[in-house]
Amino acid sequence: MDDLEKAILLVYEPGAADLALRAQAMAFCDRAKADPSALLRLCLDRLNRSPLVPVHFWCLQALHDAILLCYPSIPPADLPLLRSALLSLASDRPLPPAYPHFLRNKLAQALAALIRLEYPSVWPDPFLRTLPCVTSADPASVDMFARLLVALDDDLLSHDYPRSPEESADATRVKDAMRLQCVPQIARHWFDAASFYRSSNPSLATAALDTMRRYVTWIDIALIANEAFVPLLFDLILAPSSTEQLRAAAGGCVLAIAQKRMDPRQKVALLRTLPINRVFSDPELVLKVPDLVTGYAAEALECYKKLGSAEIDGSSPLELLEEVLPSVFYVMQESEEVELGNVVDFLSDYVSTMKSPSQKQAMYLGRILQVIREQICYDPAYRSNLDIPDKIGREEEDQMAEHRKGLLMLFCSVCRVAPDVTQLFIQTLLISALSSSEASVEEVEATLTLFYRLGETVNEEAARTGSGSLHELVDMLLSSRFPCHSHRMVALIYLETVTRFMKFVQDNPQYVPHVLSVFLDERGIHHPNLNVSRRASYLFMRAVKLLKAKFVPYLDMILQGLQDIVAQFTSSDWSSKDLKCPGSEDGSQTFEAIGLLIGMEDVPLEKQSEYLAAFLNPLCEKLSGLLLDAKAQGLEESSAKVLTIQQVIMALHALSKGFNERLVKNSRPAIGIMFKQTLDVVLEILISFPNIKMLRNKITSFIHRMVDILGASIFPCLPVALKQLLVESEPKDMVDFLVLVNQLIYKFGTSIEAILVEIFPAIASRLIVILPKDAFPSGPGCNTEEVRELQELQKTLYTFVHVMANHDLSSVFIAPNCMGYLDAMMQLLLLTACSHKDILLRKLCVQIFVKLIRDWCTNCNGDDKVPGFRSFVIEKFATNCCLYSVLDKTFEFRDANTLVLFGEIVLAQKVMYEKLGNDFIIHFVSQGLQAAHCPHEIAEQYYQKLQQANDAKALRSFYQLLIENLRQQQNGSLVFR
Repeated sequence: MDDLEKAILLVYEPGAADLALRAQAMAFCDRAKADPSALLRLCLDRLNRSPLVPVHFWCLQALHDAILLCYPSIPPADLPLLRSALLSLASDRPLPPAYPHFLRNKLAQALAALIRLEYPSVWPDPFLRTLPCVTSADPASVDMFARLLVALDDDLLSHDYPRSPEESADATRVKDAMRLQCVPQIARHWFDAASFYRSSNPSLATAALDTMRRYVTWIDIALIANEAFVPLLFDLILAPSSTEQLRAAAGGCVLAIAQKRMDPRQKVALLRTLPINRVFSDPELVLKVPDLVTGYAAEALECYKKLGSAEIDGSSPLELLEEVLPSVFYVMQESEEVELGNVVDFLSDYVSTMKSPSQKQAMYLGRILQVIREQICYDPAYRSNLDIPDKIGREEEDQMAEHRKGLLMLFCSVCRVAPDVTQLFIQTLLISALSSSEASVEEVEATLTLFYRLGETVNEEAARTGSGSLHELVDMLLSSRFPCHSHRMVALIYLETVTRFMKFVQDNPQYVPHVLSVFLDERGIHHPNLNVSRRASYLFMRAVKLLKAKFVPYLDMILQGLQDIVAQFTSSDWSSKDLKCPGSEDGSQTFEAIGLLIGMEDVPLEKQSEYLAAFLNPLCEKLSGLLLDAKAQGLEESSAKVLTIQQVIMALHALSKGFNERLVKNSRPAIGIMFKQTLDVVLEILISFPNIKMLRNKITSFIHRMVDILGASIFPCLPVALKQLLVESEPKDMVDFLVLVNQLIYKFGTSIEAILVEIFPAIASRLIVILPKDAFPSGPGCNTEEVRELQELQKTLYTFVHVMANHDLSSVFIAPNCMGYLDAMMQLLLLTACSHKDILLRKLCVQIFVKLIRDWCTNCNGDDKVPGFRSFVIEKFATNCCLYSVLDKTFEFRDANTLVLFGEIVLAQKVMYEKLGNDFIIHFVSQGLQAAHCPHEIAEQYYQKLQQANDAKALRSFYQLLIENLRQQQNGSLVFR
């Protein structure tokens, strides 16, 4: 063993040496590759003399790399030696069968790389020299030739991989030469190898056929689809003695023949020559070659789509298609190996060809529906996991949802093409499920899922009238009580399906009692499974929104049926894990449904008050009791009491959604008094425990609702409520608070000026502490949750100030107790208007300044409401915002939002000129434009444009041109026009 062989062993056996020694070995091997000519001789010598497999692999890898990467550097005189040596190893002196497969593959790759570069112009005969050596009696040569063809296909010829233009050109050149020179001989070799080794060495026969399958796409189809090859292939498929691999390889070749691209008429004739019926007649055999069945079916369908039912030489594409369809259904039902997505795509394609299905097609559609139903059934092994969902159950549910996507899309396609067939199919399933006490959870769930999906395909008119069999189907659905209704999956899909067809009930009010029974009995809100009960609450609320007028006659029955649910809601331990459900479905939707029902004007006042008291009083009593306990024992965030208080407040909030201000304030003030008393109880909690964040959020939401319901009668409660909401408020709390105040301003306008004057100092002082004086930091690590909350607060603050300014409340800013915060607020607004990254926020701040200038600067004589504001606007806002911020190159005129901001800035100049007159224009020209080196005549033109009161568009265009010219001047290239 010489030094090179030792180094190669160290490279390929890293555990045998330390890192330093291995690095030296790698460097030694790399140096051996420096001279291509020497490397060639070195590798060929070692391949002949060394008994070591790692050495052989290194040599073949080195030769492969040299051909791929250094071919131009190989001396021309050495190339004949390289060709003959590689050919010899692959044909007349092939590597022994005992050698590892990876060595034979690497040799095939090296030879394929050389063929790509030289065949046929430089090296015209690699195949002609190889084929005579590939005798059927020599397994090693047959195996090596198959590996060569596979390597050539993988690395160059196949279209299954992305190729560069150069690779595509090389592939075309090689294919053209092979067609002219050797493809017939290669095809003969495949036939001989498959025939000779089918029994003695099936794996070798399989390799030959697998290679042939790859080449069928571009060789003359007559070389394969002939009287010799086709019988052999089908014999291999049909023979009981064939191994699975050999049968699959033969099936792959037949499929490649069927998929050969050609004129559809020729394709039909070709398909008819394939005795595929011999496969279809044997169900067991069909399951052994599922890809052949589905692939053949897809080809027959393509021909049918292009040619229709026209006969070609005595056979039509439709006949071919109908021959294979039963086998496709059988494969889909029974085979675990077939790619389901491919079959679903085929069937979807098939269904899309139908316009008015024939009787035979309707039969096939029925088979498709049956297959879909079987495929979407859950495995009974997961029944308990899905009923009370654990990790396994949730995973199974997710996997089934993904599995069902294509199948349910196919089902919807069938529904649209043949609604009568689909409705009859579902009706049959429903009757079967209802009449049998042994109907399984999985079967019933699948049936209801299909019924639900049927609803997606029914147009609104059909859904309302119950056209076709829909009337009977919905009637059956609403009166159904399945033996397995207690299972979560069945109950959920049942409720969803009932909700899907609610518009039918809207037009058929005789079914209202059935709907109410569904939601109010053990199938719905009273279902023992909490997930189902809460989902039923939500769906019942949706049903009430649609049908509440039709529910009024049944109001007593409804409310009586929900009394125990309400009692259970107020007595539950909300800290229990058993009561935690994902999402927002916590049962409060039951109260929303109740509120929607009893809040209608159709309900008599006395009854309405009675109903409302029946639900408000227990909730308020519960709150009062919890508050007394909390005052005595204390209250901690996330405790059971806090969670219960939170849920009760949410129930009150939901209950109030059925009422509006017009009803409460005008026609039925007694209802308003009841909600006002409820608000007092809720505010007692806020007053006592203002620092419990969970409660503060829910109370804020409740106040929003009370503002909408009670109107101005809420005013006495607001000062205390707003003051308490500011206690220990964090940025997120301040955002919620300002949103509430904005609602008050929008609703009441100047009527709440006194309240705003009272609370503004607390708002301003808190925000001055929280918000940074300068811009927010940017860059890696700066986009933290804290920074995002502050950014949201800043945005909400400017919205708040903007709302105040535009609702004639700017006087609040200059009230005696608020004036101390005016300067800080103006500086904050100015900084944002000039340089904030959010262009829309800058626009908002400019609009605020415009409104304040109009409100506070009453004339041009300096007699203003706010001392110092005039000079601030002229000296700071005008020059910094209206000139310097626009001169900055980050102010991008090509951006649509920036152009809108620019329009507001130009409008601000017009307003400043109107309100501030010469004070503004003199300072802006002398300290602004001239300081920016604007020529005097251009400044004069600006002044003239500004005076033209009715031509804002001309001023805007001129000012944009002025700014662009000033930017050019700053770059040293200004030429004013």
